[in-house]
Amino acid sequence: MKPYLMAVLALIISSNLFAQNVSSLSNAKWLLGKWGNQTQRGKMVEEWSPVNDSTYGGRSYMITATDSIPLESIVLKKEGSDIFYIPTVKGQNNDQPVKFKLTASSANQLVFENPAHDFPQKITYTLETEDSLMAEISGTVNGQQRARKFPMKKM
Repeated sequence: MKPYLMAVLALIISSNLFAQNVSSLSNAKWLLGKWGNQTQRGKMVEEWSPVNDSTYGGRSYMITATDSIPLESIVLKKEGSDIFYIPTVKGQNNDQPVKFKLTASSANQLVFENPAHDFPQKITYTLETEDSLMAEISGTVNGQQRARKFPMKKM
């Protein structure tokens, strides 16, 4: 009976730890700051800053030789016991924000999902090293699985 009891106890503890991770912005602190990547079209920049204890604000933009072009504004927000990644992209979704719920969280990864959205249905941020991260959007388009990666370095 002891091994069974130990397994149940381990399951309860790990479930509680996962629930705490998913309901707190503490695992997302590494996202704060300015990240960028040079592309053929210009330098893509993503910036994150704390708004308050339950909200981070973000924005991404492209810097070209002559201009700075806004791409999206983002809110990472705790609502009740859930956390949402809420991007607003000009020219998409009637310029309305779309909510992606945090479904998994660890010390170096955040996974947000919205299965009802056209594309992407999943947004993942992975801290690869202290000064580099990978953002990935993925999902299904016309029955085909698609993914696009955005590597970024701390600026």
